[in-house]
Amino acid sequence: MTIVMDLFSRTDQQTNPEKIQQIKHWIYEVLEINEKISVSLSQLRCTEPGCPPIETVIAILDKPQRQYKIHKPIAELEQIDIQNLLEKS
Repeated sequence: MTIVMDLFSRTDQQTNPEKIQQIKHWIYEVLEINEKISVSLSQLRCTEPGCPPIETVIAILDKPQRQYKIHKPIAELEQIDIQNLLEKS
C-alpha cells in the first residue's frame, strides 16, 4: 500500500502509523482488494467554498483505477466509513 499524506498543504494533525495500518486492513478486507494491488491513501486540505476542510482520498491502483473520497481526516476514519464506500459505488 502506498501512503501519501497531505501533499498540498500542511495540517496540524499527525496520524498514528497504527491507525494507517488499521485503515489499510479495512480497505483491503471490506473492498475485497487483492493485496498485490497498490492503494494510495491521501489526506488533503480543501479551501474551496463548500468543500470539507480536510478529506481523505483512497485510490485503488488497479485497472480500471478507482477513487473514493471521505470527508474526514485519516485520524477520524472508522471501519463503517470504508463499508459505506460500497453503498456509493
